[in-house]
Amino acid sequence: MSYIAKPSAHHPALKKNDLGLTHRDYEGSMSTLCAGCGHDSITAAIIEACFQMDLPAHRIAKVSGIGCSSKAPTYFLGRSHGFNSVHGRMPSVTTGAAMANRDLVYIGVSGDGDTASIGLGQFCHAVRRKLNMTYIVMNNGCYGLTKGQFSATNDKSSPSKKGEANPFEAIDLCQLAIQLGAGFVARSFSGDKNQLIPLIKAAIAYKGFAFLDVISPCVTFNNHDSSTKSYTYVREHNEAVENSLDFVEAQEEITVDYAAGTSTTIAMHDGSKLFLHKLADGYDATDADAAIATIRKQARQGEIATGLLYVNAEQHDLHDVLASDIRPLNTLPMSELCPGSKALEAINARFR
Repeated sequence: MSYIAKPSAHHPALKKNDLGLTHRDYEGSMSTLCAGCGHDSITAAIIEACFQMDLPAHRIAKVSGIGCSSKAPTYFLGRSHGFNSVHGRMPSVTTGAAMANRDLVYIGVSGDGDTASIGLGQFCHAVRRKLNMTYIVMNNGCYGLTKGQFSATNDKSSPSKKGEANPFEAIDLCQLAIQLGAGFVARSFSGDKNQLIPLIKAAIAYKGFAFLDVISPCVTFNNHDSSTKSYTYVREHNEAVENSLDFVEAQEEITVDYAAGTSTTIAMHDGSKLFLHKLADGYDATDADAAIATIRKQARQGEIATGLLYVNAEQHDLHDVLASDIRPLNTLPMSELCPGSKALEAINARFR
């Protein structure tokens, strides 16, 4: 197989962020995914989001499972920490890493098979524990590594490349995430970078479990016009819950009283702001029940609701719930990590 490496030289006038880094500094290896794969567009959006947020590589940990999507972390943030786990177990690995070191920014990348099938239980518990991470699903509705079989997110009656219709109902991961208590839930399309990049930035800035479901067409097995996960279908049936979306860096709080058809700013937990334009029908991203109702309403009409679907600015993450030490475990002295048998006896006594 031929392999083309990225050139080591680059133009000296490349745009730099506040850290003095260029986009090239946030890239990884050359992609080996199919040409035109939506996953590569998501990779590019992650690179752009981290570049704009001035995130240093040593503060980012990228974790994945198995599948086409789980190969994607190889193609971005090549200088960051990374762990490619086994199929469906990315949430467990991320949980362990996050509990050991809360100072890192955790970006988990998964697929519809890795999350909605073998990893469904892992996904559910990561959500309910409010793990402080950004969880991105590259959702193409099929198993691209094993020749295009339907995944659990493929819509009922949506046909395969050879015309066979899916007989089963789809799992809607955004609805599931909201029901399980995720504090930030959004959906986007790999072909819509103007919407996707601000959503990734907001998800990374969010303290708590941030879930982003990105429809990412499989150009090899699931991109025919009758597929509900194809480029054509999503472009024609994409119904954004906001007319414009942007992410504003941390600043002094702004209090607003806004009406339908106007704009508002939602304060994130860490003080950053998310700008939303409110639709005339009065969509409220802070109402979990309304978010689920909107997703279902658009689905009944054959539409895909995208944008920031739900946000809870007051969510406490797993470290807050467990009142864990604010210091990374590898910085604690041995006397605190191993306090002795008396401390262990006291802990065991609590369970008797």
